[in-house]
Amino acid sequence: MPFVTHSPAGPSTEPADQPRQWVTRVAGALTHRNYRILWLAALGSTIGTWMQKYAQGLLVYDLTKSTFYLGLDDFLSQLPILLFMLIGGVVADRHDRRWLLTMSQYVQAFSACALAVLVWTGHIQIAFIFALSFIAGCGQAFGGPAYQAMIPSLVPKRDLPNAIALNSTQFNLSRVLGPSGGAIVLATIGTAWCFFVNSLSFFLVVIALAALHLPKHIPATGRGAVAEELRGGLRYVRDSRVLFTLTVLVTVSTFLTMPVLTMLPAFANEVLTSSGRPETRLSMLMAAQGFGAIVGALLVGIIGATKHLGRVLLAVQIALGLLIAAFALSTSLLLSLVLLFFGGIMFMGLFSISFSLVQMTVPDALRGRVVSIYMVAMRGGGPLGALFAGALTVQFSPSHVMAVNGVLLALISGGMFMFKRGRALTTI
Repeated sequence: MPFVTHSPAGPSTEPADQPRQWVTRVAGALTHRNYRILWLAALGSTIGTWMQKYAQGLLVYDLTKSTFYLGLDDFLSQLPILLFMLIGGVVADRHDRRWLLTMSQYVQAFSACALAVLVWTGHIQIAFIFALSFIAGCGQAFGGPAYQAMIPSLVPKRDLPNAIALNSTQFNLSRVLGPSGGAIVLATIGTAWCFFVNSLSFFLVVIALAALHLPKHIPATGRGAVAEELRGGLRYVRDSRVLFTLTVLVTVSTFLTMPVLTMLPAFANEVLTSSGRPETRLSMLMAAQGFGAIVGALLVGIIGATKHLGRVLLAVQIALGLLIAAFALSTSLLLSLVLLFFGGIMFMGLFSISFSLVQMTVPDALRGRVVSIYMVAMRGGGPLGALFAGALTVQFSPSHVMAVNGVLLALISGGMFMFKRGRALTTI
């Protein structure tokens, strides 16, 4: 299968089979100029995104006092991914990925700025929050496949797993810095500024994209109808045992695990009430999970393309399910922080390993479509799970719902060793 084997800045002169020091394995992708520029810009932008997510979760809960509305807001922000990302994958294979990603930044900047104005002027309503979450999701639906499909053109094949792991590292470093910064901004100058700062952060990516040294985009020849090209990507995933298994697995995993992050405001306000203010407890919980995810991403970067990654993936899922169940039943803030830290390690290990396997399996001509299918599975399972879990918390407590989710994930992951499609992972 064809892979990008050199970066636009020039091919790697290091022999492919030469052993590398652990420092190089951890940060090898950052030695390539294009990737380094985009990574730093994405770090700044994602810090702004998590600053807004922190403030928005508190805002929705303050307005509604409902975990269902927390889940609904998350669902609406991800709904465009379910509706449009498959089309976005086709577009990413047909058009200039840099231009698509730039346009997506403008859409998300508009959404964040509009929310800031509404909060600042006192005209904020829950319906406006839902609408702007949906608009921001539309930008992500087209920008996401373009961004992920661009990564292999920024680094050599050898550094691709490291690049994916470093993307996870910056995302989760942002999850630590964003809520912490959001708590400071919210406490000092107000909620509206969390949204305004995020709107400015998208322009970091716009500037970085303009600075990349990439070959001029050449439109593909012999393009078919959008529907036919989309069906071609779906057929490819369906017929590939590994890709099909990874896609199903990531759907189940996000459906069962992501709601715990959506429900953190409820845990901070209703379950872990022994010490501190709810805002402080929430930022500590988000930071613990984020620190763990950073460690998990670094570990994946060190492991690289080791043998039996499929078996490691299933083992990580089992451990993650058990950690989520234990967190759900904990009433101690300290124990919950520890469990979330190790859960963050497993959480990021799961998605970094899974996505590395996808990126290293798919040919570049189909990359946008296959990546979009995988991202729909990954991003779609979470909001659906959050909506379902939020509805269940009307009858049951968040602790009981998430404990059941964790146990189900462990049982399903263990059962994958027994199914024919699941056993395909144990061979890679």
